[in-house]
Amino acid sequence: MNVSVLGAGAWGSALAISLSRQHEVRLWTRSREDCERLAQSRASRYLPSEPLPAKVRIESELATALDGAALVIVATATSGLDATARAVAALAPDIPLAWACKGFDTATGRLPHRIVADALPASRRVAALSGPSFALEVARGQPTALVFASTDSAFAASTAAALNGPRLRVYSSTDVAGVELGGALKNVIAIAAGICDGLELGRNARAALVTRGLAEISRLGVAMGGQMETFMGLAGLGDLVLTCTGDLSRNREVGVRLARGASLDTVLAKLGHVAEGVHSARAALARARDLGVELPITSAVAAVLFEGRSAPEAVQQLLTRDPRPE
Repeated sequence: MNVSVLGAGAWGSALAISLSRQHEVRLWTRSREDCERLAQSRASRYLPSEPLPAKVRIESELATALDGAALVIVATATSGLDATARAVAALAPDIPLAWACKGFDTATGRLPHRIVADALPASRRVAALSGPSFALEVARGQPTALVFASTDSAFAASTAAALNGPRLRVYSSTDVAGVELGGALKNVIAIAAGICDGLELGRNARAALVTRGLAEISRLGVAMGGQMETFMGLAGLGDLVLTCTGDLSRNREVGVRLARGASLDTVLAKLGHVAEGVHSARAALARARDLGVELPITSAVAAVLFEGRSAPEAVQQLLTRDPRPE
């Protein structure tokens, strides 16, 4: 299958490397300068240790990247999805499109499927690609499982089967909202897990936090239209466990550094990558207020991020809540 991956950051490059083992892949980057650098170095500056195979064609012209493609995968940040989807719609109105970005749009608070719905005709076959996946491990060919979710069940099943391989397992789903919400909300809980680890509260505390974090994700996710089963699967529990425990997790690293006294601006400046949980905390709380859903962990994270509360104070806030049935 001919696949066009749009966005040459860490995740886009990792997908291009992984998919090129079985498919014809073109990797597009908007900047001609970045394209030339990639063509010379054969490695993304966001994933410098993993070279792009020679069979991955690097393109700076979107029309060329889309020519002959059977599937387009947008791997930009969520903030770039709208412009990219509209550009694809103008050049190639019939090619199925999937997005591999996670989180709420920073400007509008929309989830990716709403961004795509506003940018593309309703008849377009579209899907979300998500799951527990560090880019570095995917690029190295370490076993990974993802979910390909579309409201078109036949499209979801056939495309998941086509993308599926021995090192990149792809499962199908029809719960687009649930898959997206699992990928967005777990980043907030990962910041909390990083705070827990940064304060050296122990494994018991982290296990409790991850478990109660899953309860929060499920409450809000179901209220926003997701299915409970999704939050128990790869795009929910799987992604949550990875992001809360893995040393490659950017969102967990934000929490660790905040717990050790760094300011949010300093943390984000030094991180060098997008940490989606920072914005998602604010967006999730806004949705929760509208729906009457309680999110104590997310509220504590937001207090540290935006209200000047110290990490120890936020933890104390959680520990002194009134007891209640699980």
